[in-house]
Amino acid sequence: MSYKAPVDDMSFLLKNVFDVQQQFDGISQYQDFDYDLYNAVLEEGAKFAENILYPLNRDGDEEGCQHEGHDVTTPKGFKEAYQQFCEGGWQGINGDPEYGGQGLPKALHVLVEEMLYASNTSFTLYPSLTAGACSALAAHGSDVLKQTYLENMQSGVWSGSMCLTEPHSGSDLGILKSKAEPNEDGSYKISGTKIFITGGEHDMADNIIHLVLARLPDAPKGPRGISLFLVPKFMVNDDGSLGERNPVFCGSIEHKMGIKASSTCVLNFDEATGYLIGEPHRGLACMFTMMNKERLSIALQGVGLADVSYQIARQYAEERIQGRSSREGKQGASILEHADVRRMLLSMRSVTEINRALAVYLGMNIDLDEHATDIETKQKAARRVALLTPIAKAFFTDSGFENCNHGIQVLGGHGYVREWGLEQFARDARIAQIYEGTNGIQAQDLVVRKVCADKGAAITELFDDISETIKQSSDSDFKHVGVSLEKHLSVVKELVSVLLQQNEEQGAAMQGGAVEFLNAVAYVIGGWLWLKQLLASNALTELEQKRKLAASEFYYDHLMPRIEGYAQSIKNGYHLTFALDDELV
Repeated sequence: MSYKAPVDDMSFLLKNVFDVQQQFDGISQYQDFDYDLYNAVLEEGAKFAENILYPLNRDGDEEGCQHEGHDVTTPKGFKEAYQQFCEGGWQGINGDPEYGGQGLPKALHVLVEEMLYASNTSFTLYPSLTAGACSALAAHGSDVLKQTYLENMQSGVWSGSMCLTEPHSGSDLGILKSKAEPNEDGSYKISGTKIFITGGEHDMADNIIHLVLARLPDAPKGPRGISLFLVPKFMVNDDGSLGERNPVFCGSIEHKMGIKASSTCVLNFDEATGYLIGEPHRGLACMFTMMNKERLSIALQGVGLADVSYQIARQYAEERIQGRSSREGKQGASILEHADVRRMLLSMRSVTEINRALAVYLGMNIDLDEHATDIETKQKAARRVALLTPIAKAFFTDSGFENCNHGIQVLGGHGYVREWGLEQFARDARIAQIYEGTNGIQAQDLVVRKVCADKGAAITELFDDISETIKQSSDSDFKHVGVSLEKHLSVVKELVSVLLQQNEEQGAAMQGGAVEFLNAVAYVIGGWLWLKQLLASNALTELEQKRKLAASEFYYDHLMPRIEGYAQSIKNGYHLTFALDDELV
């Protein structure tokens, strides 16, 4: 079974659904770009994903990373593929042109990332962390740090890592213990242990640039006392050449359920030389620049694995003959004729295609937030990115894992054994619901910081845009879809009022409904994006129009009704559950 990157659907989203170049009108960085360029990038990305990365995926999972002494070796073929990746300019595709990046839109980059994750998730995590480190350094680093490190990182010659978690400190970063002692030359001595560090040590890049959270001697307690430091694996000489080894070493690698070809390291910092990024005690704010980009990247892991699982399950279902056909003239039936198999395949495709659409929409708003000159456009985009990032991270990865499970079920026993690859996709997908902030934390972030904090203003602004699309559909062949969307939207609007009231009356107990609220919002956004695709579907071939319509009808008939169940559960409230004594839970 093979993976085929969905380039046509990606191009349809960029050009016909969102018309990103029209959205970017007035942004000087993007004025020389056009859809021919975007299509060329997608085509080349597809070739790399399909022909280079996908063939390494299963072998990389079976071989895994090897740790000996302080060194980590990646699986056979990974180092060569990484060199091709860098030579192709893929690492810096969205990077700052001032430091060697290509400066292409994030709206395009998200689609390339989806292909990479679909074809080889373990491999893709290395450049993903590097891209996130570049974004934090570009936004908060001094000119000296950017000039010293950024170009080599954007080219992939040097890679990056994000060092937050400690053995005693997971999501609660306020209790981390790593220390930073000032040196006379303005640098710092960084000491401490970090765990679960993706790409913390490997053999593919000449240097690894760690972004590390640590405390200065005078740091106040809690999250407000954290600073961010750049700590290179090898020191960099004044002429740009690599110098002596910095005392940051890999103590071990984790033996994991999935992503086995991604080196997940325990890193020990023994008075390693580091350099302050941003202001003292403002490290968490700086790191969140990187973390928010990583949350979108991990969301795309969910989309990529969902799509490759669908593709293989669809191919298998068409070829697998079981039972007698109900169709005249056919001897045997493929399981594609079975109702339950069709239910699973349509569920997989209908969610994956709206998640891909939301990724492009979110990427486009990141572009507008970073580059728009009109202040109102910029501010609205920033609000939209803040609102949608936790939704994308949680919903894409939850539904991605569900898709992998559906894929296994379609293949039956063949899905459970290694031969077809589905069991690896499920193992690789599972971690995405945990790292970069668990999906429960994403839901709490949405409810507490993005809805209750502004009394529902940002989400109401989104609902207004959805209502505008419903109005546009009133004179189309899809008026009935708009009517259905309006009904579901009204339910979710009511939930905002319910949550605001529960927040006043019940306090933290209302967070028990956060995951259900996030899912309800995600499904109504999906309905909106299906309507937008249907309104643009005259640009598609007749067959593709029919496929879009079929998937959207399934989504509206069988997935959006989940909103009603979420709504009733949220209205029931969690105050009684929250009030239970611990021994009753």
